[in-house]
Amino acid sequence: MMEPIDLNKLLLLSHDEFCRRVEKIRVCMSEAGMSAVLINDNANTYYLTGRVFSGYVYIPQHGEVIFFVKRPVKLEGDCVVYIRKPEEITETLGLNVPENIGLELDITPYSAVERQKKIFPGSEIKNASPVMRKARSQKTAEEIDKIRRSGIKHVHVYSRIPYLYNEGMTDMELQVEIEKTSRLEGCLGQFRISGDSMELYMGNVLVGENADAPSPYDFAMGGAGLDPSLPVGANDTEIKPGNTVMIDMNGNYNGYMTDMTRVYALGKIDPLALKAHQCSIDIHRALVDMMKPGTEAKVLYERAEAMVKERGLQDYYMGHRQHAGFIGHGVGIEINELPVIAPRSRDIIAEGNVIALEPKFVIPHVGAVGIENTYAVYADRVECLTPAPEAISYFMI
Repeated sequence: MMEPIDLNKLLLLSHDEFCRRVEKIRVCMSEAGMSAVLINDNANTYYLTGRVFSGYVYIPQHGEVIFFVKRPVKLEGDCVVYIRKPEEITETLGLNVPENIGLELDITPYSAVERQKKIFPGSEIKNASPVMRKARSQKTAEEIDKIRRSGIKHVHVYSRIPYLYNEGMTDMELQVEIEKTSRLEGCLGQFRISGDSMELYMGNVLVGENADAPSPYDFAMGGAGLDPSLPVGANDTEIKPGNTVMIDMNGNYNGYMTDMTRVYALGKIDPLALKAHQCSIDIHRALVDMMKPGTEAKVLYERAEAMVKERGLQDYYMGHRQHAGFIGHGVGIEINELPVIAPRSRDIIAEGNVIALEPKFVIPHVGAVGIENTYAVYADRVECLTPAPEAISYFMI
């Protein structure tokens, strides 16, 4: 049952929650020497209001936040100003033009940036994208609760996967059944990804040799896909005995996502694949013990890499023909947030981070193995938000 939503209110967050999020942004703005920011991106407007709308959020270092709305019409709330075009923002701000203004330069088209610049004549232009990424990386208790609730549904869907298999099925046929089950459970279908040319539809199902197919996208695992226009994921491979089926499907049930991978199989699996899968589980245990506020993200990567080398599995780690350069990432409104668990990462683990760890392996002629879990980091503990069984599961025939 969905919670009732007052569709007339622009701000769907509580006043206290809204203030907490704005304060986090202002702290990051202060660190960046930023007088104000203008927010337009869907993920960021959702973060600030609890809804997606067409328009802008103007956040000064001091003073009231202003919501400039184009669509939908008739939204209500304090500091809501309706506009037809961005130039009308100037009329509201008047002479209160900031010394400098942060725009979302990493994700806003050039033409839109040039148009936004004209709203703030004389203001120095700065990049607000890192400010927003940093602020969103440390979740509030309310955000973690939404991710936890997504995780409960995500785990329930995965528990039904062994019963969705029918003899002779292909990876795509299985994925369709998982998508149906997930959507009926309430999955929104939306898979928000930040970054250049990052695309994916509902998740990834990799069977056998297809797990070894390199992809142009910066995901942990690839797959050839059904067509060169979307070269990732299932490619209509039949599920056969001896092959693994790695499932990494959409966990977005309320605007905040969990990221979870589990492995399924039909019949006996090569001992090397079982060894690598256990290594993935062991890496999770080791890194969760280390994942405390103040820990360097790259130290987590180094520990995992050392464990892989100790077991002689480095040729299969994070791919075989093509290797991914990270083993974990933040998750929330988008599937790839801060921090990044990578060898050259400068990120520091902080209280409120929600992190997906995904040490995975590709075993030639068998397929992909390894697990992915989403974890919330607290001052004194780490909570697994995707507590599903981690051993390889076998399809029910």
